Amino acid sequence: MPIDIGLTGLAMPVAELPGLAREAESRGYRTAWVGEASGLEAIALSTLIATHTRTLKIANGVIPVQIRTPIVYGQAAATLAHLAPGRFALGLGLSSAIIVGEWHGLPFAPSVQQMREAVQIIRMTAAGERVNFEGRFYRLKNFRLSIPAPSPAPQIYLAALGPRMCELAGEVADGVLLNWIPPSAVPASLRHVEAGARRAGRSLADVDVAVYVRTCVTDEREAVREALARDITGYATVSVYARFFAECGFAEEMETVNAAWKSGDRAGAVKGITSRVLDGLGAVGPADACRERLGAFAAHGVTPVVVPFAPPGPSARASMLGTFRAFP
Repeated sequence: MPIDIGLTGLAMPVAELPGLAREAESRGYRTAWVGEASGLEAIALSTLIATHTRTLKIANGVIPVQIRTPIVYGQAAATLAHLAPGRFALGLGLSSAIIVGEWHGLPFAPSVQQMREAVQIIRMTAAGERVNFEGRFYRLKNFRLSIPAPSPAPQIYLAALGPRMCELAGEVADGVLLNWIPPSAVPASLRHVEAGARRAGRSLADVDVAVYVRTCVTDEREAVREALARDITGYATVSVYARFFAECGFAEEMETVNAAWKSGDRAGAVKGITSRVLDGLGAVGPADACRERLGAFAAHGVTPVVVPFAPPGPSARASMLGTFRAFP
């Protein structure tokens, strides 16, 4: 089965990234995903990977759509498409109030319409079209790329959690990135992607679907699962993720976690993440067991993205590198 790799967590020190990217390529990983939050900048990382690889695809997983203009995204995508023809995918998401509003000081009102407009402008820009655009979120006049349009055009992937973003991705994007989802819930997301694809005269087969899977190859299963429970708790206490997790079949756990959290019982909230949730949202254990878990996602026709993680500590990076080297 094809397997992708999330490289962002392994990218320190940055000087080691070219070697890691070449190793990912030689190991047979399909795509290297690089995200952007409060650490390394994704476009620069993508450029670094592109200049040190020949066949590895590079995708952003993901960049908040609000923190750069669509024109800048279009220019960046066109540049990388020239640098690595057929190998670059710009990945965008709606992000969060903390990242967009508090960190970047920008208005945050997550809107599927804003993403729709941005994708349209980015495609126009990268295609070398003259951009005159009047929308709800963007009003642009008379921009045109002054370099030849790349061929093939850069791809665009959208991070999707709920039905509306899944449908938009199916309608306007080349691919979709799912996150924090159990294999059992993947078919429901795919049905929404397919619905959007049909609106555009396409089929589900025309949309690439990848899914982030937090993965740790280890013999110290319980300690790692405790760390995973803490990570999940951080998401479960955010309303949009709590709703999504409940829709994935974890409603009882979400009630327990959020009741404990609101009462100030942080330890109790973490304990509310049951084995059922951990088994659904991560892959932890020996390599064969993790591979089997990744296969549960692949069975639905999506590509698992190994996102190495480990409990904090001096051996964390060595552990994550071990996970990286266990696949594909």
